[in-house]
Amino acid sequence: MTTEQRFPDGFLWGTATAAHQVEGGNWNSDWWAWEHKPDTLCAEPSGDACDHWNRYPDDLALLSGLGFNAYRFSVEWARIEPEEGCFSTVALDHYRRVCATAREQGLHPVVTFHHFTSPRWVDADGSWENPKTAERFARYCERAAGALGDLVGTACTINEPNIVAFYGYRHGVFPPGRTDSAARHAANDTFIDGHRRAVEAIKAGAGGVPVGLTLSMTAWEAVEGGEENLVKFRRPFEDVFLEAARGDDFIGVQTYTRERIGPDGQLPPEAGVETTLMGYEFWPQALEATIRRAWEVTDGTPVIVTENGIAAEDDARRVAYVTGALQGVQRCIDDGLDVRGYFYWTALDNFEWLFGYRPTFGLVGVDRQTFERTPKPSASWLGSVARANALVV
Repeated sequence: MTTEQRFPDGFLWGTATAAHQVEGGNWNSDWWAWEHKPDTLCAEPSGDACDHWNRYPDDLALLSGLGFNAYRFSVEWARIEPEEGCFSTVALDHYRRVCATAREQGLHPVVTFHHFTSPRWVDADGSWENPKTAERFARYCERAAGALGDLVGTACTINEPNIVAFYGYRHGVFPPGRTDSAARHAANDTFIDGHRRAVEAIKAGAGGVPVGLTLSMTAWEAVEGGEENLVKFRRPFEDVFLEAARGDDFIGVQTYTRERIGPDGQLPPEAGVETTLMGYEFWPQALEATIRRAWEVTDGTPVIVTENGIAAEDDARRVAYVTGALQGVQRCIDDGLDVRGYFYWTALDNFEWLFGYRPTFGLVGVDRQTFERTPKPSASWLGSVARANALVV
């Protein structure tokens, strides 16, 4: 039996990218330095990435032609403020052109002001462990938002601050490579302060556009007496940020899988459960669970799914995963939750941080030598869902 269920009018359908992962040549950032350390943990450096810095007009035209009505991307702090207090007119003009091109292509521009990467000068002065970074970040946001102005459609302050704090300050696999619980909590505090300051700065500069935070969320499950551990683990990873987002214009939910917690901590994927190229459980139902939890903890703050997807060699599994995830979104909407958009991660196969270019999340393949773009069948499928504003199962 075939069923069709429509999404609300004005629903945002998009794909998401991050500057460092697609632009190339972002040498002034902490991540570029991290990739090129002699003892780097990265599989390979980002290099030219997808050359999106130069090829964005064609990429946006491709996404628009597929049927999407929105595009989420980040502006790069390391390019805009390469040294403290020194702002690049060239970089600001570039990102203004990206916003303008998106609008010309019928794509609602969703601008993220920080997506994992910070300038080297910020890293040299304690990065997000230093409380001063919150004020510096807000100053950058004010300048960038003022330059982009009314071309911004929706703004995200910080992408997944919980991931940067957890992996950069507690486990040492993201820059700055710290392994200190106290440093992790200090970074959490600075990120929250930076978010609150940035909301005001962006609204002042970009004419009152909707502004929110995006958060990495997981469908948590306690296993074999792990209930107490789950609460302890989830509190600094999710809850402190969800509580800080109460009253914002939206909360960006970014979900890929579930996480099982036992009495001794995190557990590996359950035996017999399919896994993706990232080693995550193939668990599309995780999205519904995290939307519901975000809605509950933020006291009914509107939700935008700002990232969701899988790294897969078999593109049919990508379609199956997104179908299941979107069915969960529909159930949330049917129950009265205010869900306003869905952004697939990611538009292009790109640089996946520590893992390099091996994990393929993209709807569009990218030749590593020629940069030729090749849309996958999933791109046409999801584009057709977006164009119809309806899921047919």
